[in-house]
Amino acid sequence: MSEQARHRELDLVVYGATGFVGALVAEHLAAHAPEGTRIGLAGRSAAKLESLRNRLGVAWPLLTADAASTADVERLAASAHVVITTVGPYSKYGSALVRACAAAGTDYLDLNGEVMFARASADENDDVARSTGARIVHSCGFDSVPSDIGVHVLHEKVAADGAGDLTDTTLVLTSVRGGFSGGTIDSMRHVLDTVRRDRTLRRMAASPYSLSPSRADEPDLGRQEDLVTLPGPHVDPSLRGTLAPYFMAPYNTRVVRRSNALRNWAYGRRFRYREVMSVGTSPLSPLLAVGTKVSVGAFAMGLSLPPTRFLLDRLLPKPGTGPDERTRRTGHFTMDLFTTTTTGARYTARFRAKGDPGYAATSVMIAEAGLALVLDRDALPPSPGGVLTPATGLGNALVTRLRAAGVEISARALPTPVPA
Repeated sequence: MSEQARHRELDLVVYGATGFVGALVAEHLAAHAPEGTRIGLAGRSAAKLESLRNRLGVAWPLLTADAASTADVERLAASAHVVITTVGPYSKYGSALVRACAAAGTDYLDLNGEVMFARASADENDDVARSTGARIVHSCGFDSVPSDIGVHVLHEKVAADGAGDLTDTTLVLTSVRGGFSGGTIDSMRHVLDTVRRDRTLRRMAASPYSLSPSRADEPDLGRQEDLVTLPGPHVDPSLRGTLAPYFMAPYNTRVVRRSNALRNWAYGRRFRYREVMSVGTSPLSPLLAVGTKVSVGAFAMGLSLPPTRFLLDRLLPKPGTGPDERTRRTGHFTMDLFTTTTTGARYTARFRAKGDPGYAATSVMIAEAGLALVLDRDALPPSPGGVLTPATGLGNALVTRLRAAGVEISARALPTPVPA
């Protein structure tokens, strides 16, 4: 924590608290933050904030702030040690707040899944945040905590065993149940609109190292595709069927590669990373995998073209909306990671949580990340500050908190296959 951030009115403020996800974050903090933690609720509408506070049964301070007002977001950043923001799309509403937090030495967390926003934030704010000591940590929800923290614990287990560096590493979304996020879809619309207008941004977004601090310093590992289909046994002998593309791989993989680079390639200079999802083990899984790949492309194309977007907008969830309480409660997800090390050893890690991934689980992840920054400073990874990732900005402090919140995060060695 920077010197200028030591004397603040609040420990943590939730911005966008009256939105769908923001209210879930506030609910988690109301139920689980230790007594005495100074928390504030922030948003545009004082009346809505008051209503939320009454519903939560807390006496937290209220702060009104408009994302378009520089003065408002600077006042917000100066009010707390940590700011959690759920106000997206971040490319549209988030830049001023990140700048304000970086300048004020205020730690910052969001749910961003937009490559261009994360790239622009790193370019604009990293040096400033390093000078003030602010930890600017993007992507602290379902994207990209399971991916980034999953690889982090996998690396830690391999390093503890002295088993070499990570090489080919694959995350498999093994199972998932939950609703669709209106906010995520709105972010996708904004991203597609932006890259359609700018060829340079399209090339940047397509690069596997688009979030890395320096592309020139990255190893040349050949082509690394985002949306791939793979036979399960190509990833691990225990897997069956054909694995389908995972639609958030184009973002998550870049976050994980940034973590490796920020850690001076601690995962390994031959570390290759990809993400896929299971579509079952039936004889139809190859067709389902191909169909998933086609569907992902068709959905992106549909959102890009005005006639089809008009139809999709009438069917898809609206920003600020989400699944009902039962769907959030009964949702779940499991992600399994598999790697082979430079010594030939095989390892796996698991990240499994209850609750709808994009809402219930996400609200737990970012709320616990905020509490880690407030309460667990000694357990955070050593850092001068800067634009970081969940692994490099929060690391084991977040792992410990999520485990205590009921999330399974584990890693173990696998048996070495016996040659035929």
